[in-house]
Amino acid sequence: MGVPNDDVVLIQKGKRPGEPHVITVNCPDKTGLGCDICRIILDFGLYITKGDISTDGIWCYIVLWVVPHSSSIIRWTNLKNRLMLECPSCSVSFYFNQLSTRPTCSPVYLLKLFCLDRKGLLHDVTQVLCELELSIQRVKVTTTPDGRVLDLFFITDNRELLHTKKRQDETCEQLHAVLGESCISCELQLAGPECDCHQGVTSLSPVVAEELFRFELSDKETRLQALSPDMTKLKKANVVVDNSLSPAHTLLQIHCVDHKGLLYDIMRTLKDCNMKISYGRFSPNSQGYRDLDLFIQQKDGKKIVDPEKQSAICSRLKMEMLHPLRVIIANRGPDTELLVANPVELCGKGRPRVFYDVTLALKVLGICVFSAAIGRYSTSEREWEIYRFLLDENCKFQLSSMVAREQIVDRVRRALMGW
Repeated sequence: MGVPNDDVVLIQKGKRPGEPHVITVNCPDKTGLGCDICRIILDFGLYITKGDISTDGIWCYIVLWVVPHSSSIIRWTNLKNRLMLECPSCSVSFYFNQLSTRPTCSPVYLLKLFCLDRKGLLHDVTQVLCELELSIQRVKVTTTPDGRVLDLFFITDNRELLHTKKRQDETCEQLHAVLGESCISCELQLAGPECDCHQGVTSLSPVVAEELFRFELSDKETRLQALSPDMTKLKKANVVVDNSLSPAHTLLQIHCVDHKGLLYDIMRTLKDCNMKISYGRFSPNSQGYRDLDLFIQQKDGKKIVDPEKQSAICSRLKMEMLHPLRVIIANRGPDTELLVANPVELCGKGRPRVFYDVTLALKVLGICVFSAAIGRYSTSEREWEIYRFLLDENCKFQLSSMVAREQIVDRVRRALMGW
């Protein structure tokens, strides 16, 4: 019979300031459920301090201890609703009703903002959209010579209410309240069919593509991508495979540097490799490092005994822990361009809050964005989400200086990693 729908997701808030909140998910299992849960938690600006997961292949039980990663207001009711929508229902009839009523791909809306330019404008808009649970699919930001900005945001609504006038009015009112007199106009409408369910395709020069997507970092690339001493700790990620402790499962023992979204990165990697997690424990941070024990099986329910498969999984996990996001600065003609790349899941979903974190870092640095765009780029092995920012030269940094570029890349990477 399962459990009542209201008990599928339980959230127990911490009793004292700073005390973790406990999220419990108890529902029928499905492939990649742990990844989907971690993605939503990351999208709400929460940091997972520790966690446990267990499943018998039919039922899944997940307990996660979380804390807000910033001072953002967490809408706990909305979080619970989002998590419940991701869980297979305990009621078969309810489950099939959801399948018949929920669109396979959320409609895309076009938000047009015309504003007077100022430092931090792009992040302020992004913060409002995040707080309203509106996901940015594509963006086109253009600055005019007279100091005005035309922002085109292609967005989807995680609440799926943006077709209503009330939700549209709420969005524009929130933007006007935050932007004040700098907001000249705000329009929201359904985007054309060419934008529905698709990301824009971006083009990169061979030199930039090679620098962004190389599997490992050589000493030269380490300098180009501006890894500060503590960032190079990521090279110490360790994955051990053990088939001796369980007759039916392979144990993965992982030791690596902690970062924001670490559990999501591991879960999405195993999901894309068609691996099932039967039991897992995510230990608390200890001196900046994390330990994970994961008992996994292949899709056919068997252990991983093939040495080549073991090596491939270890290599893939290390790559995601070593370099979950790529950040570089390159020349684009006479301009300076910041590029950020993250891998896209096989299901087509990108990493949450990347645009938010990058624009926040640039705002803190006092750097204005002349133009920005989001697109997709395919390599021989996978698809990537690419964020491109042309930086305004009128800032305290000499953008042609290698030292200044390293400082900018380091600050952006720290924002993305939660350091």
